[in-house]
Amino acid sequence: MTWLVQARLVNDPFSDPALFIDFRFGRRALLFDLGDLTALSARELSRVSHAFVSHTHMDHFAGFDRLLRLCLHRLAPLHLTGRPPGFLDQVEHKLRAYTWNLLDAGSLDFRLTAAEFDGARVARLGEFRAQETFRRRPLPAPALPPGTLLDEAEFRVEGAALDHGTPSLAFAFQEKLRINVWREGLDQLGLPVGAWLNDAKQAVRRGAPDDSRIQVSHDLSIPLSRLKQHALRTTRGHRIAYVVDAAFHAANSAKILVLASGADQLFIETAFLQEDAELAAERRHLTAAQAGMLTGKAGVARVVPFHFSPRYIGREDELRREMEAAWRG
Repeated sequence: MTWLVQARLVNDPFSDPALFIDFRFGRRALLFDLGDLTALSARELSRVSHAFVSHTHMDHFAGFDRLLRLCLHRLAPLHLTGRPPGFLDQVEHKLRAYTWNLLDAGSLDFRLTAAEFDGARVARLGEFRAQETFRRRPLPAPALPPGTLLDEAEFRVEGAALDHGTPSLAFAFQEKLRINVWREGLDQLGLPVGAWLNDAKQAVRRGAPDDSRIQVSHDLSIPLSRLKQHALRTTRGHRIAYVVDAAFHAANSAKILVLASGADQLFIETAFLQEDAELAAERRHLTAAQAGMLTGKAGVARVVPFHFSPRYIGREDELRREMEAAWRG
């Protein structure tokens, strides 16, 4: 099956965390975390519409400046969402650290929004506009379901609040119900391909009754049930989970298992070997064995370990073997 997006780590597993989620159709991408982004091209970064920041330790947020610099002269807005209380203030302070005397009311009006997740929902939202030299404007918080960071027609992004000694976030990209059009079925019904199929897909996604009529043209409509029977095929949407910088304890584990349950891909930190479990606990990271155990319990189809501690350079295979043994075992 062709998924809506492709996800890949920006850096090698010993370097800064960042996950690039690239849409197959359309000039768009998302980022989970903003570590060092120099491995991404200007063209790739220019497609980023939303970035989700797990927390503002430097290795998760240092790439903000590069992203801002490349997006500064575009019309499309950039949206940030982050976890720590005060994330909105931190974005404002970063913007204030620069001199904007070359911006004025005649400048291209690039817009940056920053949203602060309080552990349950997006609680604060602010906007910064280039024509106003990035003066902060408060905006009303969006009406999103608990645990949801972004909700669009084809997908949503979920967040789970974790403990890393400081508040942190794990993320999941959930593609909504996949609806594919069977051309032969349309031909059997004598119906053309057209924009009206988008209305049909939306009706299926929102659970419209089977007797709902879908308008094909100004003088032709068809019951949704006939389309579903002959021309529309539905499949489960793709799920990508991302877990980084989390202490191993019961509360975190329960949240990770819910977030990663049944994921097609899980990107999970594998910071320490189990022989250094005490150090991992002290620094509030997962060991390879702990990451593997959580992966197995969550029923994940494919796992990508990352965020290895530099102390294991040259021992990468040990981290992978330990994680996989716990996952398979």
